[in-house]
Amino acid sequence: MLNRFLLAIDQFSMAVGHAFAWCIVILTLGTSYEVFVRYVLNNPTAWAFDMSYILYGALFLMSGAYALSRNAHVRADMLYRLWPPRWQAGVELVLYFIFFFPGVTALIFAGW
Repeated sequence: MLNRFLLAIDQFSMAVGHAFAWCIVILTLGTSYEVFVRYVLNNPTAWAFDMSYILYGALFLMSGAYALSRNAHVRADMLYRLWPPRWQAGVELVLYFIFFFPGVTALIFAGW
């Protein structure tokens, strides 16, 4: 039961990550359009900066969740990969309590 639930969450995270990957295309097109109308037509838009700011924020947050579910975050693992899996899990647990959970808590309170 728990395994199916975790698999469903993992599949949902993957689907959301793939959907938000399209933000990169929209972000690129919007920024390219803004550069064109600003420097070629000399007629800048009022919405392009806000659009890129909001899309990048959404992309950053959602791709972070996707990377976390795929264990794809960049690490300085010169020693980490040499340790046994039990030590790796212990280090990850400690680092989650030191960095991840306080960071998420700060984002929740800042967004409230």
